[in-house]
Parts: sequence; structure tokens; C-alpha cells
Amino acid sequence: MTKRINTIISELKALSDRPGEAVRKLKGTSGKKMVGLVPYYGPEEIVYAAGLQPVGVWGGEVEISSANTYLPPFACPLTKSILELALRGVYDDLSAMLIPSSCENLKLFGQNFRAARPGIPFIPLVHPQNRKTREGIEYLTREYERIARRLAAISGSRISEASLQEHIAICNDHRRAMREFAEAAAVHPVVITPRVRQAVMKSSYFMDKAEHTVIVSELVSLLKAQPQAPRPGKWVVVTGIMAEPAALMDLFEELHITIVADDLAQGSRSFRTDVPECGAPLERLARRWANMEGCSLCFDPGKERNRMLKELVTRYRADGLIVLMMQFCDPEEMDYPLYRKELEQAGIFLLYLEVEPHMPLEQARNRLQSFVEMLH
Repeated sequence: MTKRINTIISELKALSDRPGEAVRKLKGTSGKKMVGLVPYYGPEEIVYAAGLQPVGVWGGEVEISSANTYLPPFACPLTKSILELALRGVYDDLSAMLIPSSCENLKLFGQNFRAARPGIPFIPLVHPQNRKTREGIEYLTREYERIARRLAAISGSRISEASLQEHIAICNDHRRAMREFAEAAAVHPVVITPRVRQAVMKSSYFMDKAEHTVIVSELVSLLKAQPQAPRPGKWVVVTGIMAEPAALMDLFEELHITIVADDLAQGSRSFRTDVPECGAPLERLARRWANMEGCSLCFDPGKERNRMLKELVTRYRADGLIVLMMQFCDPEEMDYPLYRKELEQAGIFLLYLEVEPHMPLEQARNRLQSFVEMLH
């Protein structure tokens, strides 16, 4: 049983550590054209229904050079690394790139990507911020209709309602499996280290969703059959865009920091909200956006994120919250003072740690070590 757990972890970690290689292999085995989905909340179900394969585009640990020609120094490092890799030809196998305009950095990035890589069709996506109103849902439904037409033209296949319903069900099953994994990870921290936890979640962006569901469900079943182990060190919740670079997660393990829950855009935010069960398929997808809460990219006048973070820390009996603040990320930076104030008033310890995909780790090590000592 332990051998099989280690095999699954090794396979998923390989996908996470070498996404380019994973995508090339996926293209060879599926025979499908590939569509890149730049964060955040791309409609994977529509891509699948068109007979295409969605691939998450999250940049990487790369030295920025050519991208500086297109983007200013204060641009989000996530979009910078994506553009840098695009200019180096890493995404040339993609048949299209779907780019949302969820923030000012992404709006700027979409236009620059079109100029930098004109050979890769650019499909824009605009999520309405007044997302809970009838008008907002109708607008996003029409936006998805436009995207569906573009994708159907790329694949040469008609998108049927039955295919959309089928792939909504497949993606909902995957979200449920990932939520089960997050719960199992919290009680098996010796096996599911911070690096492994991140790898399992990140690998889902480079696999067929149905296949990833099968392998993650098997991993969860094997974990449930294992005795629960005491959580080593200090227990934390992490929040932010992503837990990158991967070596940062190794630092967590080195300093005996256990991640018991997360609020990451690349992690739990992506699977905590299902597509509703009833209605026309594209409208259901639009209502999923309306139902999302607690994300800096979603208009949140009630500041549900404050409450949700406090509940995560309390529910998992965490010792504190670590904020993995993506450098120059305006939406995340605007949320921070609000939830910081509320959490500090509740007596919850916070660490603010600025991160980017390609970052030196010595300062991070010192700050994490000081935080752990403060919690003691």
C-alpha cells in the first residue's frame, strides 16, 4: 500500500515539476489540439466539449529578459514568466491561448501576448464583476457562447449540449475528488508534505481531468486506510495566488511547517465551488462564477474572504496564517489590510511573505524561521 502511494506521488510530482514535458506527452497520447488557459477560472468544460485539451498556463521559474520589452518592471511576475516562456517558444504547440482580464495586469498581458506571439490565437475572456445579478449571469453566458464558437472553429467540431453536460459532470467530480484530497492531506502530513500537497494540486492542470480524478481518488482511498499521523511542527493555513517556487515548499518541510489548509488560486479556490446542477450548460457555468466567494479576483463587497480565512484557521486548529503575496498583485494586496485587521483582532498570527516564481530563498528562510519561533 505504501509502495503504491509513493508511486502515485512520484507520478504526479513529475507532472508538476516538468509541465512542458507532461503537456507534450499529453498531446501525443490524446491526439487533441491543446488550448492554454491563463489564470484564472477558464471554462475548461467548454474546451473539453469542443474536443480540445485544456492546459493550465502558470509560467515557471525562469529568468526574465525578453518579456521586459513588453511589460513594465512592476508587472505581475506570473504574467512576466508566462510571456517570457511564450517568447522562448514553450507554448508554440498550443492551438489557442484563452486569457481572462481579471485584473489590470492581465488586461495588459493579453494585448502584449497578442503582439508578442501573433501565431497563437488569443481568445479574451471578460468576467463581469457584478456577477450575481441576472444581467451579469446573462452577460457571462453570452461571453461563453462567443468562446464556444471560437473553440469550435479551432477544433472543427460542433459543441453539443450533451457534451457540455457530460464535461460539467466530469469537472465537478474532479473538484469533489480534490476537496477530499485536501481533507486527507491535512491528517496525513508526514506522507503529504507541503511539496507533495502542492504537486498533487498543480498536476491537475497538465492531465486529462477524468484521469486525474481516478488517480487522486485512489490516492485518497489509500491514505484513508493508513493510520493518522501526528502533525509535525507548527500548523498553518496559506493564502495567496500560488505556492511557488517549489523549493519554498521544501523550506516549509525543513522548518517543520505543516499546511493544514489553503486558500490559493492555484489550489483550493479552483475546486471549492461546483457548477450548479440545474439549467442550460453555459448558464450553469456562468452561475458558478456568481457563486464563488472569498477570492480577490471576484468582486466581494461583503468581504467574505475575511470570514473564510478566520474559519479555516479555527476549523483546522492552525497556529497561524502565512500570506504568500505575489509581488505586484494588486487584487491580493488590496484584500490584505482588511483580513489582516480582522484576523489580528481575533488573535491569529500572520506572516506576510512576498513571493514570485523566480526568487532567492534566504530571506524567506529567515522570515519563516522567525515566524515559527514566534509561534513557539
